[in-house]
Amino acid sequence: MDMTPFEKRRRDLMQHMGGGVAIIPTAPQQSRNRDIFFPYRPDSDFYYLTHFPEPEAVAVLVPGRAHGEYLLFCRESNREKEIWEGRRAGLDGARERYGADDAFPIDDIDEILPGLLENREKVFYSMGRDADFDNHLMGWVNEVRAKARNGVHAPGEFVDLNHMLHEMRLFKNADEVKLMRRAAKISAAAHRRAMQVCKPGKMEYEIEAELWYEFKKGGSQFPAYPAIVGGGANSCILHYNENNAELKSGDMLLIDAGAEFDGYAADITRSFPVSGKFTAEQRDVYEVVLAAQHAAIDSVKPGRHWNEPHDAAVRILTDGLVQLKLLKGNVDAHIEDGSYKRFYMHRTGHWLGMDVHDVGDYKVHDEWRLLEPGMVLTVEPGLYIGEADDIPEGFHDVGIRIEDDVLVTRDGHDVLSKDAPKEIGEIEALMRGQ
Repeated sequence: MDMTPFEKRRRDLMQHMGGGVAIIPTAPQQSRNRDIFFPYRPDSDFYYLTHFPEPEAVAVLVPGRAHGEYLLFCRESNREKEIWEGRRAGLDGARERYGADDAFPIDDIDEILPGLLENREKVFYSMGRDADFDNHLMGWVNEVRAKARNGVHAPGEFVDLNHMLHEMRLFKNADEVKLMRRAAKISAAAHRRAMQVCKPGKMEYEIEAELWYEFKKGGSQFPAYPAIVGGGANSCILHYNENNAELKSGDMLLIDAGAEFDGYAADITRSFPVSGKFTAEQRDVYEVVLAAQHAAIDSVKPGRHWNEPHDAAVRILTDGLVQLKLLKGNVDAHIEDGSYKRFYMHRTGHWLGMDVHDVGDYKVHDEWRLLEPGMVLTVEPGLYIGEADDIPEGFHDVGIRIEDDVLVTRDGHDVLSKDAPKEIGEIEALMRGQ
């Protein structure tokens, strides 16, 4: 694999560091139970800079170091352990395959890293993410401080690495967009499959299994997050993931599911009738949500501020609720007092990238930040109408969310997840087998 993009990211980061040292550990392995671990996924910041996929690794950036500025501490090759646990890159692989200027055994980090901190002014590090590693770092700094009588000085300033690194991650380059397109394409195929196989009597987890199958078939290593597969009343639970109920004729099914591809996430939601045909009330609500989403996506353009898609969606959703007589009175008044939140209680989107809820500030100097090319966000309005005495029966337990992944381009936007059907005619035709 071409490691040039990762080299450029490290170089760009070091240009902002001056004479400091950046320390970026990967995520620790997490125990599932006894001798079993959860499938391993590297820390996003670490992977963004290194593309190194293994646990027990720490990247160190030392601008100006004569013997190389990018150091990687990692596991050594070990034939016996590799027979049991799988291949390791080892020190040679860290240099030759992953572009490290120098590589050291992770077991030697306590001996080597304090020396890298000597006579450096700053340490760039994301404090508070891993308490154990925080303690290790303070131990290394104190070890350097103890050498003060020998003329060695320790770093006097800790700088949060998050701001610089997360601002870099907010803007996706062409290589990242390509990966996100692939993740979205795999995910869209899974949503189409779910529509095709859905029918009354199936269990929510059966639909989830079809999603997983399509993810793996498409080359995804992991789901980007636990899938939400909620039928009927479960469609009105925003983060429902029990996925163990039977699907019934006449109910809506809401699926929020996305694949991850080489570290980059898709995040798509589609809502459709279990029976394959919308009732009149379901159609009415769905058309309001779809109109709100179209308006919100139309607001995604360079120079628009972050909250404009949300404002556009809220106005159309609130107007639709009034038209359907689920709210009574003036649209502006409902927006002003927030009474629409009975049916729409979340935001219209979030940043998307290596993390499903990706990094990046939403406000700059207390003002909504302006959208710029290379940003990727979700657009996901919804309406969630539970059972209540003041709600007509035909609207009971109708939960609808429509979510797409949208790239900001130089002249507007590009919907990365466009392959997932969302028009009523498309959905009904697909579910009929057409």
